[in-house]
Amino acid sequence: MSQPVKIFDTTLRDGSQGEGISLSVEDKLKIARKLDELGVHYIEGGNPGSNGKDIEFFKRAAQMEFKNAKLTAFGSTRRKNADVAQDANLNNIIASGVKAASLVGKAWDFHVHTALQTTLEENLAMIYDSVKYLKDHGLEVLYDAEHFFDGFKNNQDYALACIRKAEEAGVDWIILCDTNGGTMPSEIHQIVSLVCSELKTQIGVHMHNDCELAVANSIAGVQAGAQQVQGTINGIGERCGNANLCSVMPNLQIKLGYQCVSGEQLQSLAATARYVTEIANFHLPTNQPFVGASAFAHKGGIHVSAIMKHPKTYEHIQPELVGNKQRVLVSELSGQSNLIFKAQELGLDINTENAKSRQIIDQIKELEHQGYQFEGADASLELLLRDAFGTIEEMFTVESFKLLVEKSLHHSVVSEAIVKINVRGETVYTAAEGNGPVNALDNALRKALIQHFPRIRKIHLTDYKVRVIDEKEATAAKVRVLIESTDANNVWSTVGVSENIIEASWHALIDSIRYALLGETLGDQRPSAQLEKLGIVNH
Repeated sequence: MSQPVKIFDTTLRDGSQGEGISLSVEDKLKIARKLDELGVHYIEGGNPGSNGKDIEFFKRAAQMEFKNAKLTAFGSTRRKNADVAQDANLNNIIASGVKAASLVGKAWDFHVHTALQTTLEENLAMIYDSVKYLKDHGLEVLYDAEHFFDGFKNNQDYALACIRKAEEAGVDWIILCDTNGGTMPSEIHQIVSLVCSELKTQIGVHMHNDCELAVANSIAGVQAGAQQVQGTINGIGERCGNANLCSVMPNLQIKLGYQCVSGEQLQSLAATARYVTEIANFHLPTNQPFVGASAFAHKGGIHVSAIMKHPKTYEHIQPELVGNKQRVLVSELSGQSNLIFKAQELGLDINTENAKSRQIIDQIKELEHQGYQFEGADASLELLLRDAFGTIEEMFTVESFKLLVEKSLHHSVVSEAIVKINVRGETVYTAAEGNGPVNALDNALRKALIQHFPRIRKIHLTDYKVRVIDEKEATAAKVRVLIESTDANNVWSTVGVSENIIEASWHALIDSIRYALLGETLGDQRPSAQLEKLGIVNH
């Protein structure tokens, strides 16, 4: 049987201390549910007495049923020269009703003298009293030995005395923290090995990422004998972040044979990573290992040709093991294999002996040379391929559009778009206003089409990006516009390029609507995995 490693998630506490991260109570509850589904063993929810948000979170979380995780409250050792029974911080942890407490205390003599401004003996008493007080009240206690590795290197005897004092008080776990994130993996392995040989208490590790080593250090700690890893989803956290559990877990489980969660739970890892980014309102890096959209994406023609023969040629694991998906990108670097892969994915019968495939590749390369970028606009690429293979019935054609932008002395700028389109032989002429020219065009186009295609009511734009391609041309430069759209089930991206930002936006808008209407002609037989193809999950 594989050796188990407990996963302690501190996304809701340490992770929320990252710059730009702000979670509401509802956000924290949603993430807690998702973490429980992932199978983590501990969820650190915050400090139940530090602020109103955390107080409310623990109050509401107490009504939740956790199937896998143990809700954990965070706190610190008692105040110096004070009665532990009167410590508000510790009493708030007890009152919160949690079954486990994560208690941080000093393990570096420099911090005891400088930060706490007390004696080494008083710090040891603070550790002992606090752990014993919580244990006497029936809690499972984890002692976070803050700055342990720096403390060990500065004063080995005192750092060990701190964790021995916690063990003497009956602590359940001793967590060795690289709080400044400056320790090397070889040092971690050596120090954790020594600690594990001298103490009987279970050991865990808590690593920060200031040297880009938090994942490596966590793995080194486990290989040295630690039985618990603390970290956050996507590695968010203060300064450079915490150990990224989205890398720690698959490395330990798939690569090294440890048991963190079940295989089925690990398959939800990518979805969990994306869910947390959505709730926390930041973008998941596309190149993030294991769970990023580009983790199993292939662009070079030689690579694609090889993975079509066997994915193992350029993939270190099966992406499905972590809930991700293989993707093939089409660009100016593409070969015939990229096009064949995408065509097969779309159910198109491409004939490799036919000159058409070569023509399509050349067309894509020419468009990319002009500034198009299809690797970030799968919907426009699909339309291009279907047009080439003649599988799309043209639902509408645009005969003309006009834009009026008016700015009066006492009023803000007003944009109005007038659109003339032909829908299956019927001419439709409409006008609409918007808070900008692109919004006005979008409103007019929808107004013209909605009576013929009611499903357009469900479509809305979720992102709009403009990139200047030739900066040296200043205001005459060519621009690339990327538009992301969504309906009830799918998310897709389209692209337009022109020296005129309105024309570029128009091309991307038209592609967005055309893609949304593919179901009218294909009977909704578009790829069911469109969200995963784009590296996005809709929750």
